[in-house]
Amino acid sequence: MTNTDTYYIPTTKGESVYKDKGSRFIGICFHCASEDQFREELQKIKKQYYDARHHVFAYVLLPDQSVFRSSDDGEPAGTGGKPAMNQILSAGLTNVAVVVVRYFGGIKLGVSGLINAYKTAAKEAIEAAGKKEMTVGELHLLRFGYPLLNEVMRILKDENIQIRRSDFAVSCEIEVVIRKNEAARISKKLGKIFGLEMKYLVTI
Repeated sequence: MTNTDTYYIPTTKGESVYKDKGSRFIGICFHCASEDQFREELQKIKKQYYDARHHVFAYVLLPDQSVFRSSDDGEPAGTGGKPAMNQILSAGLTNVAVVVVRYFGGIKLGVSGLINAYKTAAKEAIEAAGKKEMTVGELHLLRFGYPLLNEVMRILKDENIQIRRSDFAVSCEIEVVIRKNEAARISKKLGKIFGLEMKYLVTI
């Protein structure tokens, strides 16, 4: 990934079907934000296509694409998971998984035939899913007294800052999401308010 604060995820679930010499390859592309979520979806797919010979997969997670894994699920090494992974990377997606289900048709396709089949099924499923741009954000906690509320809220409104959570029970606590590339500037602006405490929580 480049040093940008945007990334792309699938817009919707995409599916494809590719056939070669009797074998049928069903490609499924879907959004997932964690490995646990991927495993849940994989189990659903395996249950739906319980009689398939192989359930090859690849997934990439996090805005910087730093978490990834692929599996050939019994196919010759490098013929299934890697071609699917390459299609994800080629599309520039993250927080995405591709599963290609294979029903064996009785005729072996050979290494090149398998690579082409899994590549094509994955590519067409990804294209069917489409993609949309997302922004990397930083979650910050703001703590301050009631007299500062109007001043803080005015800045948040002027800068179009998303409020994730607010609690005014004892004093004022607000969790806000700030676009990563704007975080330093906004933090400096809020930091000029005497009596306001600002704490970085996590990048999302």
